Amino acid sequence: MALFSSRVLAAVAALPALALATTAIAAVPAEMAKRLDQDLTPLGSERAGNADGSIPAWTGGIKTPPAGFQKGTHHINPYAGEQPLFTITRDNMSQYADRIAGPQKALLEKYGDTFKMNVYKSHRSCAQPEFVYEANRKNALTGTIADAGNGVDNAFMGKPFPIPNSGYEVLWNHFLGFANHKIQRQFAAVIPTASGSYTKYSAQDDAIVRWNDPKFKTASDLDNIFALYILHTLEPTRVAGNVILVHETLNRLSDPRKAWQYSPGTRRVRRAPNIAYDNPGTNSDGATTSDSFGGYNGAPDRYTWTVKGRQEAYIPYNNYDLYSNNLTYEEIISPRHINTDHVRYEQHRVWKLEANLKPSTRHVYSRRVFYQDEDTWGIVSSELYDARGELWRVQEQYPIVFYDVPVCGASMGGAYDFTNGRYVLVGMINEEEPINFYASELNEDRYTPQTIRTIGR
Repeated sequence: MALFSSRVLAAVAALPALALATTAIAAVPAEMAKRLDQDLTPLGSERAGNADGSIPAWTGGIKTPPAGFQKGTHHINPYAGEQPLFTITRDNMSQYADRIAGPQKALLEKYGDTFKMNVYKSHRSCAQPEFVYEANRKNALTGTIADAGNGVDNAFMGKPFPIPNSGYEVLWNHFLGFANHKIQRQFAAVIPTASGSYTKYSAQDDAIVRWNDPKFKTASDLDNIFALYILHTLEPTRVAGNVILVHETLNRLSDPRKAWQYSPGTRRVRRAPNIAYDNPGTNSDGATTSDSFGGYNGAPDRYTWTVKGRQEAYIPYNNYDLYSNNLTYEEIISPRHINTDHVRYEQHRVWKLEANLKPSTRHVYSRRVFYQDEDTWGIVSSELYDARGELWRVQEQYPIVFYDVPVCGASMGGAYDFTNGRYVLVGMINEEEPINFYASELNEDRYTPQTIRTIGR
């Protein structure tokens, strides 16, 4: 009875401060789940706007592509005619202090001579297919946390916890969600120095996301595999031909991530347990960690996870210009940080999630603070602290709605190092072919250690 009551009280509260849960938590009762069609959106965010109207009500998001868009091309900006409402700089940031989240505050303070935030009208643009909303409704009734936060049971396809009651549930909403089930992408990544010079990395990646595969009906059908993933590096020459294969799991304690790497230099495929935690991220020149891509990925077991509440903040949102084929990489890249002329910020509600390193474990980041967009549950920015408790790096993700699917998320993200002025930009597609969300030619027999040897030749 106590567990049931605590979940009811937490869900009814407007701004819940959620505590860490270390055991399986019962799914929400049916009456509470009905909120997903009442005061909450089908994804679990607050349907209403805020008091002054600067955050609008959610009315369904972008349900159809804008006029002129053709499937298989780069996404047109549906808000192209809009101008910034105002620009935040180091000189005027005190006027907006209550809505500037920690990562952007740090960037303004550190790089205020060049870093700025162009704030635009807010659009709650996220939309997903109706079958995903139906999956969310079912997950609310059945989804549970497993193995002390390291796995999910009895959920499938949508968000596992649209009405969350713990830090782990909020985190797993970031991990899991709809992204279509066969995806291909070619992208670029750069690691500029403080002066702005850089080497470009080009790569192809693809995935079969079992979590979203319509041929499966329940989570038990997935054999504990969330997704099958391949990354093939194309350039520069010194790393060309390297291939990584990952089998990402749902329960990351009983059956951890499996990874393999093919090196053309040795012509061998080896297990790659280092593609995890604080090992250097692939093609990042040590400028970020493996578990930082996408905001956070992998097992959550080295941290305790606590929701600190919700707040309104200016976050990267609807960044269609950053994905436009009318913009070159040279125009995006600048010394010390992304060229903020092309970054769009909007005011939205975010969940603030804090991860603190357990005394019994190790990681280069002793504390991490994440800001998750309420409409998508995706991490949009984060603060990363070193062993001394000093702010070391911050991250931003640059989301859009890929409205032809539709799916809400970010291909592109940045990690900014305050100790040396370097940063990483990954997932740029401006000079590449558009992301293929309908890569029907992909088959699961591609995702084996034997096959990746042939890919890298």
